[in-house]
Amino acid sequence: MTTIAVDYLVIGAGAMGLAFTDALVDHDPTVRVALVDRRHGVGGHWLEAYPFVRLHQSSSFYGVASTVLGGRIQTHGPEAGLQERAGKSTICSYYADVAERLVATDRVELFTGCEYDGDRTFVSRVSGRRYEVPADCRIVDARYLSPDIPAETPPRFAVDGARVVPSGDLPLLEEAPSRYVVAGSGKTATDTCIWLLANGVDPGAITWVRPRDPWMLNRTKIQPDPEIYLGMVADMLTACAAATSLPELFVRLEEVGIMLRIDPSVTPSMAKAPTLGPWELELLRSIEDVVRLGHITSARAGCLELTDGSVEVPRDTVVVHCTADGLRHPDRLPIWQADAITIQPVRAGFPCFGAALIGYVEATRTDDAEKNRLCAPSSFGNSLEDWATMNVLGFRNASAFNSEPDIRDWAHRVTLNPARIPPGHAGSAALDDALARMGAHAEPALARLEALAG
Repeated sequence: MTTIAVDYLVIGAGAMGLAFTDALVDHDPTVRVALVDRRHGVGGHWLEAYPFVRLHQSSSFYGVASTVLGGRIQTHGPEAGLQERAGKSTICSYYADVAERLVATDRVELFTGCEYDGDRTFVSRVSGRRYEVPADCRIVDARYLSPDIPAETPPRFAVDGARVVPSGDLPLLEEAPSRYVVAGSGKTATDTCIWLLANGVDPGAITWVRPRDPWMLNRTKIQPDPEIYLGMVADMLTACAAATSLPELFVRLEEVGIMLRIDPSVTPSMAKAPTLGPWELELLRSIEDVVRLGHITSARAGCLELTDGSVEVPRDTVVVHCTADGLRHPDRLPIWQADAITIQPVRAGFPCFGAALIGYVEATRTDDAEKNRLCAPSSFGNSLEDWATMNVLGFRNASAFNSEPDIRDWAHRVTLNPARIPPGHAGSAALDDALARMGAHAEPALARLEALAG
C-alpha cells in the first residue's frame, strides 16, 4: 500500500471534479490534491460520448474557471451571431490541457484507470497497485451526479432479434436501414434526430418514440452577454410572478421566446431544459411519426412492444438507444459533511460554475456551516415541479453567495457564470432595464414558484 501525502482526494476527473480542483488549487497556494478517475483519462463521460455530440450551451459556460473554453462568435451557418459550441474532440483536448496545467503546479497528482475502494483507498485497474490517503485528507465525491450514457448503459428494454445500437454507433453502420427508431426524449435523442436529418435521412424514415415531450430553452436567449442573458432572466421572473399554474407559466415562457416545444399541440411534462436552436426545432418538427405509447418494453424484429401498445416496423429497422439517464436526481445532501464534500449543483443549471464555486468557497472559508450556508445543494430539472424547485434553490443560493464581496467579484470574472457582468462592461439601457425588472419581480416570482412547486 502506497500512501499519498495530500490534503484532498477528489474522486472523479470529469467536468465537476476538474472544475472544483482547478478553483481550489488556484485559490489555496498550499493545498495538495490527488485526482482519481476510473477511466483512462480525464474528461469523464466525454471520453465515451457519441462522436457527433456538441455542448447544448455556449462553450464558455463549460469547463474550469481558470481556462476559457471557446468564446468565439459563429460567423456562418444557422447559429451565426451566437457563441460557438464545442464538440467531443475539442472538449476532450481541453480537459487534457487542464489536467496537464494542474499537474504542472506540482500540487496535483493524477491517477487515471483507478477505482476508489472506500476507506480512503484506491487501486489501479491496470497494475493492481493500491494507494491510500492520510486520515486528515478530505474526500471529495465528484461522482454523485455522474451521468449514465447509452455507450455504457444497456437499453432499458428487452431485445429479441431487433438491431439496437447506441447513438455513438450510428456512424459505423455500413448499410442504411429502411427505418430508424429513435428511443428517448432528451438531448441525446434530439441530437440523434438532427444528425440523421443532417446526413440526408428522409424525415419519413424516422420513427421517434417519445414517452414524454420536453420543454427546452431557446439557445438564442442563453448567451454569455449580460443584456441577453439577464434580459431573459427578467422576462422569466416577470412571467413567474404572474403565473397561476406551472403549465400556464411554461406557455407564458414560450410566448416570450424563452421556452420551446416540438409539438405545439402537446403539453410537455418534461423540463430538463437543455437549450435548442430554432433551426434545430424546425428540423425536429419535420419528423411526423412520433410514438407516444410510453416506454419501449421489448424490441423484436418487426415489432416494438411499449407500455401502452405496440408498433410494427420493418424487420431491418435500426433502433437507436437514447434512454440512459443523462441527468440524475438523487437526494440533495449538504455539500460539506464530516465524511465528504459531495459536489452538487448550486444554481439553476450550469454545473461547472457550481463546482468551481464550491472549490472557491472551500479554498477561502474554514467553517463548514458557513460554506453550506453559501452553497446549499440545488438539483437538476425533470418535471415542471422539479424545474421550479431548481430555480427557487438556485436564486436563493445566488443571493447568498453574491452577498459576499469576494465571491461576487470572483463570480463576475468567471465566464462559467452566465449571470456575470464582466469587469469594465460599459453598461447599456437594456442592461439597466433588465436589472430593474429583476429587482422588482425576483421575490414575488420566487414566492410564486415555491408555491407552484408545492
